[in-house]
Amino acid sequence: MHPLVFQPIYRRYLWGGRRFATAIGRELPAGADFAESWELVDRVADQSVVAIGPLAGATLGQLVREQGRAILGRHAPRPSFPLLFKFLDARRDLSVQVHPDDARAAKLGTPDLGKTEAWYVVDAAPGSRVYAGLRFDPEIPEDEKHRVFTEAVRAGRCEEMLHSFFAKPGDCIFIPAGTVHAIGSGLLVAEIQQCSDVTYRLHDWNRTGPDGKLRPLHIDAGLDAVTQTEAVSPAIATRTSDPVVSRLVSSPYFLFDEVEPVGRWGIGGDDSFHFLAVLAGEVRLESHWQLPPLTRGACVLLPAAIASQTLETTAAFGCQPKLLHITLP
Repeated sequence: MHPLVFQPIYRRYLWGGRRFATAIGRELPAGADFAESWELVDRVADQSVVAIGPLAGATLGQLVREQGRAILGRHAPRPSFPLLFKFLDARRDLSVQVHPDDARAAKLGTPDLGKTEAWYVVDAAPGSRVYAGLRFDPEIPEDEKHRVFTEAVRAGRCEEMLHSFFAKPGDCIFIPAGTVHAIGSGLLVAEIQQCSDVTYRLHDWNRTGPDGKLRPLHIDAGLDAVTQTEAVSPAIATRTSDPVVSRLVSSPYFLFDEVEPVGRWGIGGDDSFHFLAVLAGEVRLESHWQLPPLTRGACVLLPAAIASQTLETTAAFGCQPKLLHITLP
């Protein structure tokens, strides 16, 4: 087994932009609608493909099926890789949406599970907002909140029910399945999520798609999926046993960390995979892998079978190293 660097998969939507080029150094073709860059995915036809090294050309799904224990370690066996990681460039507001939990997703007859996710704000234009959770009059009892929100949505007043705040780089927002949310315009976000693509639109700011028509909404299914009614604020990072690692999210589905290493940094050796995304600085893997250095926007999956690794981290372009780290609990 070998460290795995994958080819990004770009998704182009009306709300995308070009900051994958300007902010994380990607080479993009013409166009101003690059909305998502999927860096890690094993979902039916959506497959990360190894870009370099002796496993080049293999898909993540193929590796999990054929060498699941080597990839997942103590978390094997699994039918597919359980997480999806992406960057999102929101030149315009995303739709107001909600994802079902595992129980509701299981009723759909698709291979997707529910979708709990977390966002890390990589860059934010002044005034950019995150919409996360709902707001209510303090006098409304808990058992009435879903009914009140349902009435507002059906009356076209969804927007006034949304809790929002100004976002800044470094904010992490945890979005459990069943939470109403939207990424606001001007945000560049890294997202880790369950490997699912089930999304219900509740509101789309009354805008039209490329065909000039309003994009479809999923009111009934979306309202049924809403199980969280509280307002969501940025997560408070907690210290870990490693002084350069801050825990952003600890959930049943993933562990999500911010890492600010100085010089050498050790990782792995716990019989689990580790996924890294470089936000700043430069990271060099051990020389025997013969891989080029990883700079901003680069990602790598360290399979469980390669055990502990020592990475060399240095400043680059005037920025000290900063990474995102993801693994399973």
